[in-house]
Amino acid sequence: MIQPKQIAILGSTGSIGQQTLDVVRANPDLFQVYAISAHRSVQLLVEQAHEFRPEVVCIADESMYEPLRNALSDLPCKVWAGSEAIADMVTMPSIDIVVAAMVGYAGLLPTILAQVFRNSS
Repeated sequence: MIQPKQIAILGSTGSIGQQTLDVVRANPDLFQVYAISAHRSVQLLVEQAHEFRPEVVCIADESMYEPLRNALSDLPCKVWAGSEAIADMVTMPSIDIVVAAMVGYAGLLPTILAQVFRNSS
């Protein structure tokens, strides 16, 4: 049996991120969500975390960390915050695919790190 690919979705609450989650939803035998992130959309990120049960949930806006952590206290996931945390997230060895759906410059470093890390392993 083929193991599902572990996916990290940077910007899971935006339109591209949500469409990626639709693909995962339609193909649970092929894909599993390992990590998700958003800039500020805590409520939608919480809903996604409850549905997909990722290992890591990250919010870019550090001021939103406490509300996110509190809302996810019933899940056994890691909750991170900040742009450095998103950059760290993409280098996790368990991740097979990184979908970079972040807007603008904020997505540049994580995208480069994901590419470099995937090519070196």
